[in-house]
Amino acid sequence: CHWLCIVLLGVLTGAVALTIGILLGHFAIDKGSSVPDWVRDASRDVDESIIEKFLAELDTNQLRENLRELTKVPHMATTPGDEATVDFMLKRWQDPNTGLDSAWRENYKVYLSFPNKTSPNKVSVGKTGYLVTWFQNREKVYKPDQEDPEVVQPYAAYSPAGNVKGKLVYANQGKMSDYELLNRTLDLTGTIAITRYGGEGRSKKAINAAKFGIVGVLVYTEPYDMNDGLVSESETYPHSWYLPPSGVERGSYNIDFGDLLTPYLAAKDDTYRIPKEDITGIPPIPAQPIGFEDAERLICELDGDDAPNEWQGSLNCTYKLGGPGFKSTSTFNNSNVHLDIYNTERLEYSANVMGIIRGSVEPDRYVIYGNHRDSWVHGAIDPSSGTAVMLEITRVLGKMVKEGKWRPRRSIIFGSWGAEEFGLIGSAEYTEEYFSKLSERTVAYINVDISVFANATLRASASPAAQSVIFTASKQVKAPGTTTTVYENWKQYSNRTSPNYGIIPNVGFLTGAGSDYAAFMHYLGITSMDISYFYDRSKTRARIYPAYHTAYDTFDYASTYIDPGFTSHQAVARTAGNVLLRLADSLLLPFNCSDYAESLDQYLGQAVTAFEEKLAAKGISMEPLKKAVQLFRDTAAKLDRLIRDSDLAKETPLKVRQMNDQLMLLDRAFLDPLAFPEQYGFRHVIWASRSSSVPTFPGLADAVEKAESTGLKEDWDQAHKHISIVTQAIAGAAHTLDDVI
Repeated sequence: CHWLCIVLLGVLTGAVALTIGILLGHFAIDKGSSVPDWVRDASRDVDESIIEKFLAELDTNQLRENLRELTKVPHMATTPGDEATVDFMLKRWQDPNTGLDSAWRENYKVYLSFPNKTSPNKVSVGKTGYLVTWFQNREKVYKPDQEDPEVVQPYAAYSPAGNVKGKLVYANQGKMSDYELLNRTLDLTGTIAITRYGGEGRSKKAINAAKFGIVGVLVYTEPYDMNDGLVSESETYPHSWYLPPSGVERGSYNIDFGDLLTPYLAAKDDTYRIPKEDITGIPPIPAQPIGFEDAERLICELDGDDAPNEWQGSLNCTYKLGGPGFKSTSTFNNSNVHLDIYNTERLEYSANVMGIIRGSVEPDRYVIYGNHRDSWVHGAIDPSSGTAVMLEITRVLGKMVKEGKWRPRRSIIFGSWGAEEFGLIGSAEYTEEYFSKLSERTVAYINVDISVFANATLRASASPAAQSVIFTASKQVKAPGTTTTVYENWKQYSNRTSPNYGIIPNVGFLTGAGSDYAAFMHYLGITSMDISYFYDRSKTRARIYPAYHTAYDTFDYASTYIDPGFTSHQAVARTAGNVLLRLADSLLLPFNCSDYAESLDQYLGQAVTAFEEKLAAKGISMEPLKKAVQLFRDTAAKLDRLIRDSDLAKETPLKVRQMNDQLMLLDRAFLDPLAFPEQYGFRHVIWASRSSSVPTFPGLADAVEKAESTGLKEDWDQAHKHISIVTQAIAGAAHTLDDVI
């Protein structure tokens, strides 16, 4: 036993020593295989080979077939055609081979406005006792698509029903200044105004008119603004991309975005709804859009003084203001214009289609990519060009995930928004329902609504923080029909001189609510961007593509005149998809704080030039604002240096997460929920909507402009207040970029 115990003890001692040696060697020697998987995953950066593979897979034929399928039938929000596109999106995103991790629909019960199918809206001219003439309430059919019975008659959504009549006046763009000019020489009480699109929001044309006693508003598309002056059928669609004479731009005539009955609340079945009479921002008087063919018949018969030169257009006459009313030599003499509007409002279920690819390292950080699904008619360009691009991006990414070749670092959420055309409803309700989660976790929002307006060059608007990642992506994509990159091509068409970089492409600011980025940028303060291909502004003055919101926005129109080879669709898919991958996979978020500082400097310069002297005369100093911008500039440069000098792959995951949170939350730091109490959803004090023509801090610009017009002390006090609001927002944002304490 003694010897046996000695032997066993020796064996045990040797085994222990060997085990300790192995363990020491294992952990002391730096071997790649010894690093835990989570360490490798946490330090993993974007894989350029994955991006190259992704770019190569995006296919023009797939894009073409996506658009063909999406535009088979009209799909206005909540109609059978819209429901068919919901099913189509779900089928694609739930495909076992190319679908997403999961996809589902989310319904909202929303307040929409529709024309009456059995009592069409009518515009007519009549005298006491009989009708002189009436105007068409349908667009002329040129192709079979336009014969579909689901093509909605032209109407102004949210215009009230009503039967009004009055003498006609021409009010240019329906701006307050336009009505004020008319009001100097004409009694506008009881008149009907005809206005042209542009210069003022749809709804404001009628809201402004009502203040002068006008009882109804007509809105038409001026061929000078849209068709480069062309008015003949032989020169317009289907012979070119220009709008035919009978074409009518439909649209939503409201100011606020989101469901109008449930502001700041998601529109669920049992959600509290305000009384309909409490809705603001919609026309108080009947309104109706018409084509320029009908507008010509009315405007060219008007009496009165010549309209100002800047009010003239391309119709075949000199535009008159109206007497009010028509010339004595006209067959319309002594006649009234009649508007018979039968619109109805009702609650309908509208669906968002949502899909997700779950992140592998930071699944609680979201990159959201979205565009709306609903259209006014077939909607080939608006919005189906964007949906076609989104479906192709998800096909390629879904296939990579299903094959086990890739999974993003962060989660990617895709949103196909419903009822956008009625006021960005689907996206706004989504942000209201998931306010807390999205505020805390969303890295960025990418919007591709109309992906291709035309085929000349890229156009992008974004938070300044996202400028650099858009540039990086556009440098890796070849511009269609050229030997250069999208970046270089873009720089040729639209550029600016940057103090930091020299000549660079011009990235616009997201200052309004033109598409679904609004709720993300303005309400939640999420760094957002909007990306599309655009036309050469030196060759056309069209304010948008001419078939916009008409029955002519079809697959034929898109494939014949906008992007015949679908190469511009592909370029947008490659650029936006590249941005998406970099946001989802980069170890450090590809945002640049110094670019933001440059934009604030730009705004400050405009404000100083336009307002400093006027404010100083009232004892209001801009020095605090200047110091705040300087503080932001210095702090941003400090953070940029820290990022540049850090080897992030060797930092702890918590250090990288800290930096990413600073970058992710930068736009959130500019939110002030009390800055614009009269404007729904606008909380971002830098990029909120403004009425002033001075491109600077919106609250300040509007307040100074109002104070100048009234001269009232309380209005100058408001200007002082807005200087303080923006000063503290900028300084507060700077502090979020600084060290922890």
